[in-house]
Amino acid sequence: MELKTKINAEDGKHDLKITREFDLPVELLFKAYEEPELVEQWMGTKVLKLECKKHGGYQFETTDPKGNKHIFHGTIHEFTPNQKITRTFEMENTPFPVQLEFLEFEKLTDDTSKLTMHVIYKSIAHRDQMLKLSFAQGINFAHNRIQEIVNKLK
Repeated sequence: MELKTKINAEDGKHDLKITREFDLPVELLFKAYEEPELVEQWMGTKVLKLECKKHGGYQFETTDPKGNKHIFHGTIHEFTPNQKITRTFEMENTPFPVQLEFLEFEKLTDDTSKLTMHVIYKSIAHRDQMLKLSFAQGINFAHNRIQEIVNKLK
């Protein structure tokens, strides 16, 4: 089965582009990234902090099947409702350095929208290492959850 979330990772580059079209108005898609209750549902994580503003930040905590806690955090550099979020992303206690993420939300029709994520890694090796994990399946699963959970708000 083809994944709905598309990942474009060109050889020899230290970035990637992720795109996904949703059967959601852009306002509802954006809400999935700014409301802590929704983030917790689709990410399956606990939101410790979510300051949706320029110079804001976030911190999420998740527990793996073995009971180990993992912390994800970053700084929000740009926040334009229903249009874009620019932020850093870092996972504590992993070999991965901080990455830079540009999220753009686009209205396609009154009932559909598109998310484009441009993710920049410190090196080609770090990007390629991330792609070796079940990254594509994981982000597709998360995007499917956004569609499923936020669809109930229509």
